[in-house]
Amino acid sequence: MYCLAAAVHYRAVQKWNTMNKVPFISKEKAEQLASVYPTPWHIYDEAGIRANAKAVKEAFAWNKGFREYFAVKATPNPSIMDLFRDYDFGFDCSSMTELMLAKAVGASGEHIMFSANETPAEEYAYAAKLGAIINLDDITHIPFITKILDGKLPETMCCRYNPGGVFTMSNGIMDNPGDAKYGFTKDQLFEGYRQLKELGVKHFGIHAFIASNTVSNDYYPILAGQLFELAAEISRKLDIHFSFINLSGGVGVPYTPCPMTSTRSEKASAANMKRSWSPRVWMMSLFIQRWAALCWLPMVPWSPEPSMRSTSTRNISV
Repeated sequence: MYCLAAAVHYRAVQKWNTMNKVPFISKEKAEQLASVYPTPWHIYDEAGIRANAKAVKEAFAWNKGFREYFAVKATPNPSIMDLFRDYDFGFDCSSMTELMLAKAVGASGEHIMFSANETPAEEYAYAAKLGAIINLDDITHIPFITKILDGKLPETMCCRYNPGGVFTMSNGIMDNPGDAKYGFTKDQLFEGYRQLKELGVKHFGIHAFIASNTVSNDYYPILAGQLFELAAEISRKLDIHFSFINLSGGVGVPYTPCPMTSTRSEKASAANMKRSWSPRVWMMSLFIQRWAALCWLPMVPWSPEPSMRSTSTRNISV
């Protein structure tokens, strides 16, 4: 979860009113706390976190397989992670420590998504031991993890897709995935899934991280549409079963008051997804049973006013 500046803590989680930022804690209360507890410290708005976790889940309730995956790297705090367990959130992990934190709060199996770069052998082995969904970052990781696990791959695995080029929307350039160091090309995806199928993997996922910190409600519907079509194409040609689609990115932090960056954007994104995906969902339902989303979660109470945002992850089904 990214709150103020580049912080990986919520520190002073705030909400926006029409023109001003209004802290959830008063100056007097902060000074009182500082007189008791030596600074520096971070204050977490539990009520705000819970309100938005609930709101995000409700926004995507139309998709029965939806699950939000919290990015542990954003705030590796077991107490915060434990709050999300009350809403059936999963955890997106990228290191051994994050996997250990997820296990410590009781997560296992499909409630853990493991995506990492330059992954050490022991981390892949530990992720597999926890039953986590392993998201491969590169086609060369297939023989690597096969050797680590003695040829016994999990029944469900995921691959990260990088379309290359520049990802654009109607409002201009969003990001430049062509410059990213991670992900399979389209041709590598076909080859990678073919290899995984031959190695005994039965269920597949596809993941893409094209842009982050977006403040547009159009990003996820566009990305999801692209991944649905690609997954259906791969499924038809390779005769494999896609069990989920994983969307990655982030709801941007609105540092200035703006209608496009209100607390309603999660609901708007969810509505846009449902509306724009309906034809694709019907067309591809034979190929894809579930879809997932990896996104950022707002960390302040849901309200009509624009608000600060932070990060998290989510899963969804068809």
